[in-house]
Amino acid sequence: MTVGRIIESDACVAEGAAWLAAQEPRFAEALAVTGSLPLRRKKDGFEPLLSAIVSQQVSVAAAEAIWQQMRAARLTGPRKIMWASDDALRACGLSRQKVRYARALAEARIDFKELRGAPNAEVIETLTQVSGIGVWTAEIYAMFSLGRADVFAPGDLALQESARVLFALDERPKERAFREMAEGWAPWRAVAARLLWAYYHHAKDREGIR
Repeated sequence: MTVGRIIESDACVAEGAAWLAAQEPRFAEALAVTGSLPLRRKKDGFEPLLSAIVSQQVSVAAAEAIWQQMRAARLTGPRKIMWASDDALRACGLSRQKVRYARALAEARIDFKELRGAPNAEVIETLTQVSGIGVWTAEIYAMFSLGRADVFAPGDLALQESARVLFALDERPKERAFREMAEGWAPWRAVAARLLWAYYHHAKDREGIR
């Protein structure tokens, strides 16, 4: 299996957005409101995955504040995490549970270079074997750190709410139904996610993702 299309530049995002707008009139409407979509590419490896764990179940602002404290304390690498005391990690704002998750990630010794060439399903499977990394976190990593063009995160509440508003649904789509709905947006599901997050920001005046 191949890894599929990789989003490497703003041109890639624009290509995907144009394709989605041509396929789905509501996406065209959303794009007219949001304008050009952000690239959102991040580096891969331990640090962005740790950052994703920090972002779990907290607001964008809270996650950013915690992450800045961890960076200031130089606690963003696997060895630093393993050597740091629980008190030092908690002083940055991590909960006891997230301290455990951070240590589990450090101890997992994931071969991040190997993941670059792995199929999407294998990336998700490898990452979710680590305690504290669920499917959402793995999908976010595949989308933004690996640049996978056809990965979606149907469990994301902001995406669900954005879809509810944009598609005039009675309620937020459940994760399984949302995953099925997104199949029609292949091979640009990661761009559809970017568009829905951008539309969420417009509709709710709130950031959908850090």
